[in-house]
Amino acid sequence: MPCKQCENGKYRFGNGDCKYNTLQECESANKSYDIVELVVDDDNEALAIDAISLVTEPAIEQDFVYFNKQHNLTLAAIDEEKRLLVSPALIPYKQIYRYDAQKDKDYYVYFTEDTVRKAAEAYMKHQNTNNATVQHEEKVTGVHTIESWIVQDSNNDKSNLYGYNLPKGTWFVTMRVLNDDVWQRIKSGELKGLSIEGYFVDKMQTLAKETLADPIGEVNGLPLYEKEVDALQEAKNLGCEGTHEHVIDGTTYYMPCTDHEIVESLFEIIEDIEANEVCTKLASYNNYPKGASENAQRAIIENEERGNKCATQTGKVRAQQLANRKNITSRTVSRIYSFLSRAKAYDTGNYDDCGTISYNLWGGDVMLRWAEKILKRENETK
Repeated sequence: MPCKQCENGKYRFGNGDCKYNTLQECESANKSYDIVELVVDDDNEALAIDAISLVTEPAIEQDFVYFNKQHNLTLAAIDEEKRLLVSPALIPYKQIYRYDAQKDKDYYVYFTEDTVRKAAEAYMKHQNTNNATVQHEEKVTGVHTIESWIVQDSNNDKSNLYGYNLPKGTWFVTMRVLNDDVWQRIKSGELKGLSIEGYFVDKMQTLAKETLADPIGEVNGLPLYEKEVDALQEAKNLGCEGTHEHVIDGTTYYMPCTDHEIVESLFEIIEDIEANEVCTKLASYNNYPKGASENAQRAIIENEERGNKCATQTGKVRAQQLANRKNITSRTVSRIYSFLSRAKAYDTGNYDDCGTISYNLWGGDVMLRWAEKILKRENETK
């Protein structure tokens, strides 16, 4: 929790002043904060989980369980301590408090189930299992990750044996601690849990990265490049794949993304992001139905459980916007209405069908009705 008690008995929010008399007063005064989804940076996958740190206050608010001859994994009779500990390393959708010193701003981050899986796989793939620290400061030897798994069923998982009942998608590790000093600090209760060290990026900000090359021109505000390699780099920045061509006066130019509609949608999303960050003169909305956000959130989960096969990059990002109740511009309302009007034919109401998942990523029936009403009202006022 970001509200913590100070030595003088009062409470503070994050790194702020100790000015609140009660915990309730602190929490009530700080209800508004940003919640940011973090993702693995494909360009720095090896650093996704660079090390695991043993800490006094784990960010995921879950202590580890350590095993000795009275409490061990196999329950077999042993004579010496096994020096093993089991702990969650990451819990999907768990909001983790963070503080940005440069902006003097408190906020939360979270990881989706898919990102947790990718991070766990990258940690093993790049052989970071021998990298460990204490309190994120002191590098230590003799601490090794010897087992790693992802919870598939919360009520029927190995972690249940150790008193845990954490959600599907939680990443667990077993660590062997051969370092005498570290083991004693664990047994004394000084070190209570794990905290990851790694390099992640803000998912929404990755969509707004600036291109490395200047475009040669524009088509309806969308960038054109003389070289395909530059368009490919911009596609990577935007989160889409490939390029498509535009021929102007006999000369071929390149635009990011394989389809023009995709790049158009992505630039609309960037426009929406900017509308959330600065005051603009663009008409924007965040009063769309709560049911639309709920539909998007469920569709995100259903899609992830099916290997992310039921959505385009645009659909995934649109769903994150709606689930997090970000502002959307009038132009985006129009695009949402256009998409849902066409996609409704593929909605069977069964989440085993990709058509239903894709439809609800954009808010589903309730969003379609709301968008239609907004567009009708805007047309009447023109």
